[in-house]
Amino acid sequence: MNVSIQILSGALILSIAGGVIAYNMTQTHYNAIITELQTEIASSTEALNALTYEKTELIQKVAEKEQDIVALDKKYKRADQKADDLKKIIETDKELLQKYSKVFFLNENYTPEKLESIPFKFVSNPEKTLEFHAEALNFLEDMLNDALDDDITLKVLSAYRSFDTQSALKTSYKVTYGAGTANAFSADQGYSEHQLGTTVDLTTTLMGASLSTSFENTDAFKWLTEHAYRYGFILSYPKGNTYYQYEPWHWRFVGKDLARKLNKENKNFYDLDQRDINEYLGEIFD
Repeated sequence: MNVSIQILSGALILSIAGGVIAYNMTQTHYNAIITELQTEIASSTEALNALTYEKTELIQKVAEKEQDIVALDKKYKRADQKADDLKKIIETDKELLQKYSKVFFLNENYTPEKLESIPFKFVSNPEKTLEFHAEALNFLEDMLNDALDDDITLKVLSAYRSFDTQSALKTSYKVTYGAGTANAFSADQGYSEHQLGTTVDLTTTLMGASLSTSFENTDAFKWLTEHAYRYGFILSYPKGNTYYQYEPWHWRFVGKDLARKLNKENKNFYDLDQRDINEYLGEIFD
């Protein structure tokens, strides 16, 4: 709407949308009206400014509340994650990351929660059934398959061994090699990592059933030292260890995170404090 106001000869001329309305008004009256209008405008402006300030405050408070909500959400997520981690630790077999080999005794009644047969294509003697921890088997298969992709053929010579199997094997070693020699490379029953179901003795087609330190001279061993940690496997008894003789064929699954840590820091599993090792228990199968 187009509105204009003019003062002509003491009269107020008000034009609205092209029409003209004339009012007789003195200058005093005109000034009073103008003053009143200015007061109302000032009051409205003040009210508008107050509303704008309140709006800004509300926007700020909403933003702060949103930040509080985001912070609480992160806090709850961290709490949920900690609860999940704790649950995983509680539910995961505590024995899987214990240090054995003359250090910790494994009960004669202990068996892994679930064992599965290793596919025959990976077994050195396909007529023999070898079992491995069900939760770790896919890591073993991935490692052996990827080795094949790199033209490295690895075969599993031995995997899970029960307490009784260990006892019989140790007795046969003593008969064959003598007690002193047998004790140097073979764990007593209950002290072997093989009872966990997460350990394998690896060989090649050429070496067959022979367990010899000459395995370290093979391309297979070189491949393992470069890649096994990526699948969660570590060499249990490297050169210079104080538990058993050097066993380049003996590889144990400890989970990818712990294996990567050991590789990065160039440390051996048995060199770590058990408390530090236990921190990786909950994520062993991740």
